[in-house]
Amino acid sequence: MSKQKRDPYEVLGVSRNATADEIKKAYRKLARKYHPDANPGDNQAAERFKEVSEAYSILSDPDQRAAYDNLGWAGLGATAGGTGGDPFAGFGFGDIFGSIFSDFFGERRGFRREATGKHIRISLELTFEEAASGVKKKITVKKHETCSRCNGSRAEPGTSPRRCSVCGGSGVEEIRQRTPFGIMINQTICNACNGTGEMVDHPCTLCKGTGLEEKTKKITVDIPAGIDDGQKVIIRGEGEPGPHGVPPGNLYIIIRLKPHKYFHREGNELIYEHTINIAQAALGDTIYVPTLVKGEKAKVKIPPGTEMNTIFRLKNKGFPNVNGYGRGDMHVIIRISTPKKLTPREKELLTELKEIWAAKKDGS
Repeated sequence: MSKQKRDPYEVLGVSRNATADEIKKAYRKLARKYHPDANPGDNQAAERFKEVSEAYSILSDPDQRAAYDNLGWAGLGATAGGTGGDPFAGFGFGDIFGSIFSDFFGERRGFRREATGKHIRISLELTFEEAASGVKKKITVKKHETCSRCNGSRAEPGTSPRRCSVCGGSGVEEIRQRTPFGIMINQTICNACNGTGEMVDHPCTLCKGTGLEEKTKKITVDIPAGIDDGQKVIIRGEGEPGPHGVPPGNLYIIIRLKPHKYFHREGNELIYEHTINIAQAALGDTIYVPTLVKGEKAKVKIPPGTEMNTIFRLKNKGFPNVNGYGRGDMHVIIRISTPKKLTPREKELLTELKEIWAAKKDGS
């Protein structure tokens, strides 16, 4: 049995009352620290990165976070190996409420069927450049599909399911109880056919009577330009097939942005830090900084007397709005470096400059 998974709040080092921004900030810090690119060959860091990513996947999604807060890992339908599909999988809210209303109101219409099958959730990592321009990605998904041998009938070819003799094909059993308020009718799933309404005497040898077989499917996904970390791309109908012929669920692709060597993202704004020397800051200069467009550099004029942490804004050089309305800006933050090792000539010049500045300060 796998080891017990850690609390997502503990993994990210945030409190249970942490805001979305605090959770995102904690994730980015840890992702940069443990990313495989920053720790080549370090399997422990790679596992830590996976743990951090999963924790953020849960806490950045309001529905999943609420489910975890209420019920822990059980609320996510999680096993020790991962969260799997629908965050409420395995808990059976529909069955609980259906049973309650059947008990008290004698509902005779049978159990509420699920609207769709279970959803599948996967993570997809993108670079900043891919997120900025949009990209087509081929992904591989393991999922169940209709059995190719029995075509979903669950019976071996040449045979057919028969109607359940216990429930008469309805899939439900009625239990009548006499109470002080009258006769109450409680409906439960038929134990004989497990709610299918059919009995299979000769199960399909491929799917073992489930009507489904696991397949690996390759899907091409269009990722829109401007998509941000934690946002989802939904492909409808590519989840798990539903029981009793209901439509399949959806495939939720959760985007994870790979930390960038130079850039930092805040919404649609792009942040870049550039270091200049004392002479450039004092005299002014023209610098060229990288952008999100491959091979493109933007020109920035540094005026004389530029101070530490001065910010220059480059309009429309940030991320496009994922909904197609406008584009963010790029902010170049200036850092000024102080030399630690000087040549004799550099020492001579700086000493002379120091004396000149001292004389100006004294008014001489």
